[in-house]
Amino acid sequence: MKEITKWSITVALAGFLFGFDTVVISGANQPIQQLWETSPLFHGTFIMSMALWGTVIGSLLGGIPTKKLGRKKTLFWIGILFFISAIGCAFAQDPYLFSFFRLIGGIGVGVSSVAAPIYISEITAANNRGKLTALYQFCIVFGILIAFVSNWLLKDFDGANDWRWMLGVEAIPALLYTFMVMKVPNSPRWLALQKKDDTGALSVLSIIYGEKEATSKLAEIKTDFNPSETREKLFQKKYSRVLWLGFLIALFNQLSGINFVLYYAPQILEQAGLGGAESLFNSIAIGIVNLVFTLLGVRLIDKLGRRQLIIIGSVGYIVSLAMVGICFQMNLSPTLLLTFICLFVASHAIGQGAVIWVFLSEIYPNRVRAFGQSWGTSTHWVFAAIITLITPFFIDETAGIMRDNLWNIYYFFAAMMVLQLIWAFTKMPETKGVSLEQLEKELVDSNE
Repeated sequence: MKEITKWSITVALAGFLFGFDTVVISGANQPIQQLWETSPLFHGTFIMSMALWGTVIGSLLGGIPTKKLGRKKTLFWIGILFFISAIGCAFAQDPYLFSFFRLIGGIGVGVSSVAAPIYISEITAANNRGKLTALYQFCIVFGILIAFVSNWLLKDFDGANDWRWMLGVEAIPALLYTFMVMKVPNSPRWLALQKKDDTGALSVLSIIYGEKEATSKLAEIKTDFNPSETREKLFQKKYSRVLWLGFLIALFNQLSGINFVLYYAPQILEQAGLGGAESLFNSIAIGIVNLVFTLLGVRLIDKLGRRQLIIIGSVGYIVSLAMVGICFQMNLSPTLLLTFICLFVASHAIGQGAVIWVFLSEIYPNRVRAFGQSWGTSTHWVFAAIITLITPFFIDETAGIMRDNLWNIYYFFAAMMVLQLIWAFTKMPETKGVSLEQLEKELVDSNE
């Protein structure tokens, strides 16, 4: 168990880079817009959402290296991409070069969201798979918190170049992660099914399950393996149920408005009446709430189950989003607004945040897991990119289409979470405590 936890934590650190990279731009958002005098359209399309379009590319294509090169090698190259992105953004001299390096980092995020959860789910037993895979989400929110803290500490560090330090500092953890991930073993399922290396797979399985159980576990993994299915297509009728499950959990994740809040937190809080420095500091409070409730979600995911956490989170979403909308509509206290934003983040952390990467890594069969994960994560990132792209039109000082009626968007997100609650009650299966092979029988074989 000690070795499995160590491997899981190491790989989950890809999530730290994911969280840091995607949210660190919040501190550099306004300084960059002022420096290069970018229009709301250009700023939303290139500066703010370019990394997210990179995640779309990374998540769509991430299944290829994850399957062909293996989970471990793919995770190694993810670290390299984050390092290149951090250095490139720090030294970029124009918005186009900056956007290119943000795209590189985004590709790293996208591939990470495919490879890391798959790897962890494949090296863990059913009874602790949820909490160990959810470590990836914990590291994401830890990275988000550290990004907020780092941005706050580096404000006024080097005058007009503060933002360069904010983005460039990511190179340090990226390099450390790259060296650490070299020490984890390959996934036993990848070794057995892709490399045909039963000896190597058995060696890793012996550490996970013990020598007595390892042989029977290897046999179970290979039971549903058919050489003619190694190139099997994901988009076919028998996979329709898991395709819809992956699509909908990813869609609802973004229709909660989580990226709308996290990526633009300082600007939203400033418009609510908090000063610039104060709003940046209060972003740290949001990050702390995110971290604490993610920890709670990690502890509960194997006890209450994935479905129950989604239901709890959905109720919290509906209440908090409705109240944030009321605060904006009625110009209520900024402190009250911050309270409900923190409740919203807590609801996300204990629900969708804790569940999504675990659930996506569980529901697809061994033979198409890498491409299934790509399908779910690419859905997530397409909608994340769209929401981030259009946000400047809602909150920009001069071009905001709905800036004076910002509350409408929160009511929309609340309505979407009502739909998620209905979906969770009626269609979402529980995957707690069930082996990956047994889940295939329940979600795929029963659908044929």
